[in-house]
Amino acid sequence: MKTGLFCNYENHHSIAQQAIFDQVALILHAESLGFEEAWVTEHHFNESNLSPSILLLMAHLAGITSTIRLGTGAVLLPFYNPIRVAEDIATLDNLCNGRLIFGIAKGGPFPDQNRHFAIPMNESRARTLEAMALIHQLLYEKDVSFQGQYYHCDRLTIYPKPLQHKIPVYVATGDEEGIAFAAQHSFSLMGGPPFALERLKNTIAKYNTFNSGDVNFMLARFFFVAKTNEEAVSEAMPFIQKFSKKMKANSAQVIQNNPNQNILPFDRNNICFDEDYLIENSIIGDVATCRDKIKKFQDELNLNTLALKPSSFDLQKNVEALTRYNQEVRSYV
Repeated sequence: MKTGLFCNYENHHSIAQQAIFDQVALILHAESLGFEEAWVTEHHFNESNLSPSILLLMAHLAGITSTIRLGTGAVLLPFYNPIRVAEDIATLDNLCNGRLIFGIAKGGPFPDQNRHFAIPMNESRARTLEAMALIHQLLYEKDVSFQGQYYHCDRLTIYPKPLQHKIPVYVATGDEEGIAFAAQHSFSLMGGPPFALERLKNTIAKYNTFNSGDVNFMLARFFFVAKTNEEAVSEAMPFIQKFSKKMKANSAQVIQNNPNQNILPFDRNNICFDEDYLIENSIIGDVATCRDKIKKFQDELNLNTLALKPSSFDLQKNVEALTRYNQEVRSYV
């Protein structure tokens, strides 16, 4: 199992440049510890998460890191022209010397994103899958002609081509159509921090109905390890409370704005934003607790990568937690 860092570029202290370079410091520290991957998220119109220009951030990281693989966690494809994304991804793979991992998602539940980018929410999934199909052709083929519902090109070749023979692709989805698409292309899967273990197991089971091969799975989880459970929970709780409040508000807005759609309720077997649920499903606790939680995820999901999201508001405490993980947890899991 590889160890990764999940990077939200969080603006805990309302100082944008500090937030950006605090995240960079954590990535460099993770690389110094021998972590294999760093995954950068994409957020828009959000003063708490300063990663709207995900590929710019990745290009910066490509220049200051040397060994850690860099993953997009994930590019929100409905909001982009896929031809431009293909050019950017190919260029980025060259910049980072073939260390790129390409994760994609449709985005949500953030209605403002769809509204301001003028993409109806009910089109997001279809646009994502169609865009990825086109991007995959453009990255590796020449004279590509494509006639989709949303995107078109005629005898198009992009330059440069990626450095890697095949850039690993990860899809963030729990929807059957998205899972089938990933399986049919032998793409990998990723699961976000609030997704329940039961949901993730069901996602992998559905994938296996379309593809009998082993699926690479990246699991992101909120994380903090300390000397005692009480210390770890106390340090992580302000972050968990802030995240819970934000996501509940976003979810309520989605339901309110879509009264005629059959939106599944949030529950503990699917996805939930209650504080106690988030603590329970995160890797937060003392060394023994963190080892046990990781072992359970490994046993149930056959993880390829565990991406840790440090959950203190204090940079130095996050550095210390990652160091403790490396010294006392990592070799046991």
